This record gives sequence, C-alpha cells and structure tokens, in this order.
Amino acid sequence: MIRITILGNNSALPAFGRHPSSQVVALEEQLFLVDCGEATQIQMQRFNIRRRRINYIFISHLHGDHYFGLMGLITSMGLMGRTAPLHIFGPAALKLIIDLQLEAAATVLPYPLLFTALEPDQSQSLIHEPHYTVLSFPVEHRIPCHGFSFTLKHPERKILPDKCRAYEIPTAFFNRLKKGEDYTRKDGELVKNEWVTQAGPPDKKYVYCADTRTTARILPYIADADGIYHESTYLDDNREKAYQRFHSTALQAATTAAAAGVKRLFLGHFSSKYQDLRVFYEEASSVFPDVEVTVEGTTYEL
Repeated sequence: MIRITILGNNSALPAFGRHPSSQVVALEEQLFLVDCGEATQIQMQRFNIRRRRINYIFISHLHGDHYFGLMGLITSMGLMGRTAPLHIFGPAALKLIIDLQLEAAATVLPYPLLFTALEPDQSQSLIHEPHYTVLSFPVEHRIPCHGFSFTLKHPERKILPDKCRAYEIPTAFFNRLKKGEDYTRKDGELVKNEWVTQAGPPDKKYVYCADTRTTARILPYIADADGIYHESTYLDDNREKAYQRFHSTALQAATTAAAAGVKRLFLGHFSSKYQDLRVFYEEASSVFPDVEVTVEGTTYEL
C-alpha cells in the first residue's frame, strides 16, 4: 500500500489555512518527503510525521514555495541528534544554497547529507531497491522542474498452502517458492512453481507531477498509475493565465489523467485567489470520475 499525506497544497502564498507545497509518501515503512515549502516542519508536527523516519527528500524545483522550509528541517534534524544519512534530490543549485547557509551560520551537521543533482530535461532512476523504485522526469515549467514517480513492487509470488500440502512441500521451502523456484520432491518428481503459487498483488504506482503546464510529455511517466498528484492552480476560466504562468487548470489536470488512464487524480497547488475549492472538484469530475481535492492533514491510500 502507498500512503500520501498532504502537508501543503497551496501555491506561492499561504492562504485560507492552506500552506505551500509539501507531502509525505509512504512506501511500506519508508517515508519520502516531496517538496518542502514554508511551514513544512510545523505541519509535520501537527500531523504526527516523525522527522527521523525521513531518509529521502525530493525537491522538484527552486521556486520558494517548494523548498523554503528545507533549511529549517535540515538543521532541526541535526539539533535532534540525527546520525543517519539524509539523501536530498533536487536541482544542482540547491546544493550551493544549502552549503552557503550552513557556512554562513558555521553549522556542521552531525549526519551525512548526500545530495544528488537532477539533470534538466532528463529522466533519472533515483532509487532502485528490491521493493520500491523512484524516478524523476522533466515537466514543463518556467524553470527546470521535475516530477517524481514512486513504484511499490510486489515481486514475490503468493503461496497456496493447500496445494503445497498436497505436494508435500515443507514450509522451509516456502521462501524459495515465493521467489519463483520449482520444488523437487524426494521421489524425484518436479513440482512446478505455478502449481502451488499464484502471482502476488500488482505493483502500485504514485506520481507527483509537480508544477507544470498541461503537456503530453509527461504521459509516458504517469500512464496507468494508481494515482497522480497534478497541480490545478487555476480554474479553466483562467486557462490563458495558467498557460502564461506555466501552470494548469483543474479541467486540464483531469483531461491529462483521463488520457493517461490513471485510476485516481489528486488535485493541489491551488492559487490563493480561491477560498472555496469545491468548484475544483466539479470542474475536474466533469471529465474524470475519481477526483480528490486534497485536504491538508489527510492521508490518501492506494
């Protein structure tokens, strides 16, 4: 199961109790912080997100509403005695910003800070573990900007206990069956793996599309995803403004979700000109059936 907890879903300015962009993606027990706008730490405390469990931070781009909370979080982790490495993925210039602020304050972190630069206009495999992967991909924004795709993998097959008993397979061999191995009985009979197991649950994919104009370039990265978070800064009567500012409307986000065949659409990055967000649901749901207008503090499950 993938869980997404929204810490901030507003664009640019805090408004109407909404905060700049930030969310936590949980793949099993691993927590990933995606963007870190102003007040992210406060929101983490408010919604019981444990900072020490975050080992990976992804910053989509260098507009302040997506990273102005980062330095506070980095230094707080140090003050709290963190020793585990912290991995940060973001634009190359972010490393210069972090180093400059640490140097200016004569701050030495008590933990390793490992930085990976995102290459402009390129997709990158960032993390590749047996049970999950994370990759970045370019979107269309005013400055270099990336989305992030999280895949929770289920490579192991599911044991069918009754079948295993019928073929007299010892439980000590079950872990090897889960990995797809056949079993040879003492009498020499070969028991095919597919006779005593079945495919495990399908992989789950969640995609954070970041700040972007509506563009077909992201379709290969979000295709058939179980859920995507797509910005909807404006309603469609401001389509021209959205285009000029390299943003999207709720209707455009929904049209993109429909074209990609995704299962659920999460809307966010709302302009501070809007107080009532119900109309975002009405607009998007007119073309896509499963829409969530995200609410801060809510955890969504895939």
